[in-house]
Amino acid sequence: MSQKSHFDLIVIGAGPAGYVAAIRAALCGLNVACIDKWLDSDNNPVLGGTCLNVGCIPSKALLDTSQRFYDLQHHSDAHGIKAQSAQIDVHTMMERKNKIIQQLTSGISGLFKGNKVSPLFGTGQLLADKKVAFTPHNGKTETLTAEHIILATGSVPTQIPPLPIHDDLVVDSTGALAFDTVPKRMGVIGAGVIGLELGSVWKRLGAEVVVIEALPDFLPAMDKQIAKESLKILSGQGLDIRLGCKVTSSKIDGDTVVVVYENDGKEVSETFDRVVVAVGRRPYTHGVLADDCGVKTDECGFIIVDEYCATNVPHVYAVGDVVRGPMLAHKGSEEGIMVVERIVGKQPTLNYDCIPSIIYTHPEIAAVGKTEHELKSAGVPYKTGSFPFAASGRALAADDAHGLVKLIAHAETDRILGGHIVGPNAADLIQQVAIAIEFQGSAEDLTLMVFGHPTFSEAVHEAALALHNHAIHIINRKTK
Repeated sequence: MSQKSHFDLIVIGAGPAGYVAAIRAALCGLNVACIDKWLDSDNNPVLGGTCLNVGCIPSKALLDTSQRFYDLQHHSDAHGIKAQSAQIDVHTMMERKNKIIQQLTSGISGLFKGNKVSPLFGTGQLLADKKVAFTPHNGKTETLTAEHIILATGSVPTQIPPLPIHDDLVVDSTGALAFDTVPKRMGVIGAGVIGLELGSVWKRLGAEVVVIEALPDFLPAMDKQIAKESLKILSGQGLDIRLGCKVTSSKIDGDTVVVVYENDGKEVSETFDRVVVAVGRRPYTHGVLADDCGVKTDECGFIIVDEYCATNVPHVYAVGDVVRGPMLAHKGSEEGIMVVERIVGKQPTLNYDCIPSIIYTHPEIAAVGKTEHELKSAGVPYKTGSFPFAASGRALAADDAHGLVKLIAHAETDRILGGHIVGPNAADLIQQVAIAIEFQGSAEDLTLMVFGHPTFSEAVHEAALALHNHAIHIINRKTK
């Protein structure tokens, strides 16, 4: 049984949206409980949700290890380093990943303790009248009450009927983070963020990787120029990306998986020893909402909220992957903070037009704000400026000069409307553009700033200069 039965705030879910909200609420002086059901491989309760346990953090650990290995094998010669005989120890790589997870999840436990957040390990279900049914692991259900409730139960991988999960042969993203050997031939279903990242990991480590995508366009939500350049770079690295291919059936054949898909009216069959299904994620509300709780969901299972993440039930909020908008950890965290601060009487808002999105391939792909296609469709006058990393002294010195920075500004006001990058450190560089957009900065503002030399960020500066045909290190377009 929990020591208390009434709280100022109960948060259901301890992922990036939930645990951040719980800590912020405690810092605001609220009496907070945070319920989470996650168990590690040893059946011990842990905090952090998908992101820390089987998502953002472990995938980045594997991406970093695999990139180091790939560079040793394929790029060390240019630096005078002879390391082509390097070998990968998958067991050690996985141990490192697990240590990072343990360190971070333990850190959240420490933050909860230090801020007097009550962690409740088990399941939580929203009832009517601001009540929550809490069922501890191996315990009896009890009813808790709160002045306010935040639902932050996250999302789970989407599955497709033609290719059901099967032992360790057909896996979702979680399974792909725990292979004990490098697959010889791996199929990845879905060329989105998760598919490209996981495909990159195992390709770098030596697997032949085929990425099968149903949509005809590569990264359709991204700026078309950046998507085209990204496809060129990733294909050049050996990822076999096949677009417009819809999986229709599959079968297990001993230790292999036969996948059948349609392309241009033709049926194609491919055999793999591992298949990763990475076709997206869906909101997790299974067992979270009691029939009489009153909270409304849409046809896709997302909890319906307003611009401040309030549901239709007073004092009940929902944040993160379980509501509309991009399924991004940083988006969920900021929603959680916004909700808590509104609960305590402040009036913050969240600018959904200024949330960076990142794909952690190498080079990284990042974007913030509007794409050229979106502005053209809306009839907004705009201008663009771009700068290739091939002209960056820092990128060349690092032997990491693929890709470009592209900035989009309003043609009349010069206000920065979007930024799109494929290249080294894109995840960090895009934040400079996000700051400019958030503060309604202009391209001229960026041109007047002094950027350190030599740095990767100079590419942002040059792209801003290019918007005015003033770039120094490339040939400018003719002024209209």
